[in-house]
Amino acid sequence: MLPVYPDVKPNPLQDANLCSRVFFWWLNPLFKIGHKRRLEEDDMYPVLPEDRSKHLGEELQGYWDKEVLRAEKDARKPSLTKAIIKCYWKSYLVLGIFTLMEALRLSNKAMGKTTTGQIVNLLSNDVNKFDQVTIFLHFLWVGPLQAIAVTALLWMEIGISCLAGMAVLIILLPLQSCIGKLFSSLRNKTATFTDVRIRTMNEVITGIRIIKMYAWEKSFADLVTSLRRKEISKILRSSYLRGMNLASFFVASKNIVFVTFTTYVLLGHVLTASHVFVAVTLYGAVRLTVTLFFPAAIEKVSEAVVSIRRIKNFLLLDEIPQRTPQPPSDGKMIVHVQDFTAFWDKASETPTLQGLSFTVRPGELLAVVGPVGAGKSSLLSALLGELPRSQGLVSVHGRIAYVSQQPWVFAGTVRSNILFGKKYEKERYEKVIKACALRKDLQLLEDGDLTVIGDRGATLSGGQKARVNLARAVYQDADVYLLDDPLSAVDAEVGRHLFELCICQTLHEKITVLVTHQLQYLKAASQILILKDGKMVQKGTYTEFLKSGVDFGSLLKKENEEADQSPAPGSPALKNRSFSESSLWSQQSSRPSLKDGRPEGQNTENLQVTVSEERRSEGKVGLKAYKSYLTAGAHWFIIIFLILLNIAAQVAYVLQDWWLSYWTNEQSALNVTVNGKENVTEKLDLHWYLGIYSGLTVATVLFGIARSLLVFHVLVNSSQALHNKMFESILRAPVLFFDRNPIGGILNRFSKDIGHMDDLLPLTFLDFIQ
Repeated sequence: MLPVYPDVKPNPLQDANLCSRVFFWWLNPLFKIGHKRRLEEDDMYPVLPEDRSKHLGEELQGYWDKEVLRAEKDARKPSLTKAIIKCYWKSYLVLGIFTLMEALRLSNKAMGKTTTGQIVNLLSNDVNKFDQVTIFLHFLWVGPLQAIAVTALLWMEIGISCLAGMAVLIILLPLQSCIGKLFSSLRNKTATFTDVRIRTMNEVITGIRIIKMYAWEKSFADLVTSLRRKEISKILRSSYLRGMNLASFFVASKNIVFVTFTTYVLLGHVLTASHVFVAVTLYGAVRLTVTLFFPAAIEKVSEAVVSIRRIKNFLLLDEIPQRTPQPPSDGKMIVHVQDFTAFWDKASETPTLQGLSFTVRPGELLAVVGPVGAGKSSLLSALLGELPRSQGLVSVHGRIAYVSQQPWVFAGTVRSNILFGKKYEKERYEKVIKACALRKDLQLLEDGDLTVIGDRGATLSGGQKARVNLARAVYQDADVYLLDDPLSAVDAEVGRHLFELCICQTLHEKITVLVTHQLQYLKAASQILILKDGKMVQKGTYTEFLKSGVDFGSLLKKENEEADQSPAPGSPALKNRSFSESSLWSQQSSRPSLKDGRPEGQNTENLQVTVSEERRSEGKVGLKAYKSYLTAGAHWFIIIFLILLNIAAQVAYVLQDWWLSYWTNEQSALNVTVNGKENVTEKLDLHWYLGIYSGLTVATVLFGIARSLLVFHVLVNSSQALHNKMFESILRAPVLFFDRNPIGGILNRFSKDIGHMDDLLPLTFLDFIQ
């Protein structure tokens, strides 16, 4: 793993003076580089220590913990909004890393209440709402304040007539508040549908091999299309509301001016250029704030409130209690369990583990055996602190290294997977490689241990991944090792090598708890613990079991007979470990790796599957991109009609101003001076001029609203069509595509990028054309 904060050039903001900070001069060197060539990641400055997500996330975590405790004391539900305001009222809102930290601490029970799709949606779309709300939040108080100031100035200029125009603004405020509530409701429903769609997408991508094997592409395409259709129906409704909001910005200032001057002339006043110019200028000053930014602030706050509620519910899920390993006073490491009973599901009457007692000291190996569903993996979860105790005592003193039965690797080199952030020490590293039987495999890889293994370990066989998984734990040099059947994914010869050289020799001074089905290794164990239905059937040494007449062969036979039966009550399906399908495949695929170092049917030359980097486009966005985007949502006839409607809206918008100017000029021409002493003003035909002015105002309103609604209709349909096209391409892609591209990258296209196409792009597009 790469260091979180690598040594890079210092951030010039840290030493910038006040003038440089105000005018952003400290960014000039970066702008110069960007002008000469494309900016790379290494060109960017690191964020300041006080702005790092770790610092900000921990700060918010502290306020959230206090709010949860205060809520429990007051017998109420905790409020994430209060915690955010207390933490960041001096600056602004930071939430992404906090949500990620929470996701990493979820307990297994809590993971059953949420899904990968929901977590991805929270981290991409919901947290993104905070980026948007921070832009507009201040306009909630700036808008009303500016409106009051403009009203006072207009009163001095045109008198009581200004109140008619401001009345329109006052009417718009509650209307926009109602629209905000509707946004909130629709956003809640949309987010639920998006969660389901992303969850389904995750399942499709994860199980793509099975889908392709059984030719289920069409069935899953229909399923995702149906989910997307439900989601898009809610998005379309919220888009129409957003269109009305933007249309109100387009026409509100015209309506305000129209109502103001209609009232002014109906009260018997004569239009003059000075009055019109001052009033239009003042209304123009308040127009952006009150008719665009203020409604946008209400909309974004409404969406952010929904996101806060969703994130709060996520944060209230059960967490793994924080464990800080502390050695006992005598300095000796120990694992001690006494009368331990625990439930995965508290509603269940049958405990997952019941009445377990044992002690393991340094240099001892505890072997845990038993039928499928006996609670072996649950026992390891209890030692890790993931299975909360109902009664009894679990005491683990020392640093823990855990090896899961299903090997986990991340996209990176073999070496980075083994080091896992630790410093590279050659002698220690080579010792681990030898103990975990990886030397031959690394020699056959093109770049050795610097080979990039890809997402989900696509380059490696099941047995190789299991040994990399074991090597990572061994290299950590922990005090306590919890091994969940690491020998099941390898063949007998490799298994014997791992047991003798790794478990018995390399880890001989450590506390080791080994869950295994390999009964031939039990004689080397210091203690043997036999579990059945979560209870301790017997505990002792191999010699004691032989004297008592325990038949280990019958135990293995019993395992095979019960492998297809239902798991023990109270144990979630996630916890029932056996010879899974992937483990059986791993056994088969790992045998050739010992003989010739590569999976069956795979050439050494093709062994390395590199992770392709995401492409970055440079230059201008061509007309072809716009054409593809627009035509995906509508026929050319509709697009041409939209262009004509946009022209008509702009013409009506400009003509209204022109007619008001023409009216004022005509009125000024009729002001004549008699004998150089007094002005005699002749009044124009009010019905004619006011009638035309009214007609142009109505046309501006109708064309503006129609344009906004049609733009959102076309662009949301484009998003729907492009999503379906992208999903069809994913289903038709070869399996190698999924090996070379991380699941997270693919899911991000269907979550955040599609979310931008649903919400942000239509909004930006309409804002641009009007």
